[in-house]
Amino acid sequence: MTPRLEEPAEGALPSVAPRLRDLRRHSGLTLEAAARRAGLSPAHLSRLETGQRQPSLPMLLTLARVYGTTVSALLGETPGERDAVLRADEAEARVADGWTYHRAGGSGRAMQALRVHVPYGAQGDMVRVHPGEEWLYVLSGRLRLVLGESVHRLDAGDSAHYDSLTPHRIAAAGPDGADLLFVHTLLQSAAAGLCLPQET
Repeated sequence: MTPRLEEPAEGALPSVAPRLRDLRRHSGLTLEAAARRAGLSPAHLSRLETGQRQPSLPMLLTLARVYGTTVSALLGETPGERDAVLRADEAEARVADGWTYHRAGGSGRAMQALRVHVPYGAQGDMVRVHPGEEWLYVLSGRLRLVLGESVHRLDAGDSAHYDSLTPHRIAAAGPDGADLLFVHTLLQSAAAGLCLPQET
């Protein structure tokens, strides 16, 4: 899979690069082995680890599974006391490769919830396959969801719940993008090595 070449967005996810490198080393993986599991080239992963490139949200999800951790941990968020309630002013926006997302649940848990804005034309060609389940609910806009050979158009109020071993991809289907609630399970096991993007 050939990654798209993009300049890093200024100020986006500044602390991810050293954390990616530390997690890979802690996992005992070489740059080549980790890149293979994530479906990246070693050169691309190296640029992520040195801050020369910024990971997209789907890439963060994949790398979190490869290293058996959470996206919250990759972003340096401390779980603290694991409050059951997340206040609106605590859900700071994060931007990666055009996607804007807010944490919508507690960090450091096996199930992660996000509120996501998917802009039109971003990451629509990225197919993912990994263990676990995903659930999404469209808040506004139109979403194009590909599950295996099936293509689904989802409008506001529509939802989908699927086994994420099914090759899948998500893209906005309209020029204004789409806003959705997104929940995924994180399997912290050796099976995380199966999180491989597939060629389209």
